[in-house]
Amino acid sequence: MDVLDLARTQFAVTGSLHFLFVVLTLGLAPLVAIMHTRWALSGKPPHESMTRFWGQIYVTNYAVGIVTGLVMEFQFGLAWSGLSHYAGDVFGAPLAMETLVAFFLESTFLGLWIFGWGRLPKWAHLACIWLVTLTAYASAFFVMVANSFLQNPAGAVVSDGRMRLTDFGALLTNKSLVFAFPHVIGAGLFTGGMVLVGASAYRLWRRAEETDFFARSLRTGVATAAVGIFLTMGFGYAQFAGVQEGKFGAHNPAAAVPLGFMIEFGQLLALVVLLVMLPMIGILPRARWTHPILIAMTPLPFVLAILGWMAREIGRQPWMIWERLTVADALSPGLTAGMVTASLIGFAGVLGLLAIVDYVLIARMIRRGPHALDLGAGSGDETRAPALSY
Repeated sequence: MDVLDLARTQFAVTGSLHFLFVVLTLGLAPLVAIMHTRWALSGKPPHESMTRFWGQIYVTNYAVGIVTGLVMEFQFGLAWSGLSHYAGDVFGAPLAMETLVAFFLESTFLGLWIFGWGRLPKWAHLACIWLVTLTAYASAFFVMVANSFLQNPAGAVVSDGRMRLTDFGALLTNKSLVFAFPHVIGAGLFTGGMVLVGASAYRLWRRAEETDFFARSLRTGVATAAVGIFLTMGFGYAQFAGVQEGKFGAHNPAAAVPLGFMIEFGQLLALVVLLVMLPMIGILPRARWTHPILIAMTPLPFVLAILGWMAREIGRQPWMIWERLTVADALSPGLTAGMVTASLIGFAGVLGLLAIVDYVLIARMIRRGPHALDLGAGSGDETRAPALSY
């Protein structure tokens, strides 16, 4: 491959690996917040156990995923300086908001939630996890604002060879954004719900002693997955109203392939979730023959999310900014194939290793079950194991 193809491949690989963490974070955050709310209102130990167990999985995924996000920042400076020079004043604004407002606030509130067990007042502690959820969604919103500008450069004009923002409101109401953002949120909820379903089915299939705990979790996961896939499909189809003509036409089969797979498999999975799993929500925890099937379905939301992202990004080719800046012009000057190949191998290796670490840590926590949890240890439960026991 030439330098341009290598640079595109590098961004696709690193972006896809990073999105695996993001989509799970967006799905688990509101679920943990709802579990914590139920615990705060009822004070019942089962709700506390669910909050701490699934909250620990959420924190692990978030902590490892942060590192993968840092690589994405390097991409623009290393390989795509042409984009920064031409449209940095517009494209960089929502990314700065994502970093300074959403990301740092999210990390702060998450830190307060993690270390606030037994220290913060009950309702202040609950407020922290809801603020984590809101800022996580704000972070996703600003990223989608930036991405939607690439898809449809609204609210900006070209002046002296560079793009200049003229209407911030148009940036926030971009026709490529208004349906894409809820679509991403739905995909996150679907992914988070299916992770609860798959993990709970695994524990029930292995005849874990915490039957009631994982039966509750499985039912919660099915309900969440149903809401998520409904939003994903609805807003996914609605997006086509804002797609520029020619993005998925005969001249761009590379974008049509992942789009077609996503739609076909997404529709099939939606039928299974809405017409089979949801009506059987009450008996699924006891129907052991379904558990291997539910376990095998766990990775499918991640696959569909990556296919959707690929279709959206490839559909814009050969433009970096639709009909304003080509990908070739956005490429940093002076790059060589050897330089990009070396960074591709390095980035892909590190991010791939982090994805494996994340999977291994989460798998260990699921196999261990809701015992000796590290999250909230020392807040009054003498049965909890020392920190970092996994």
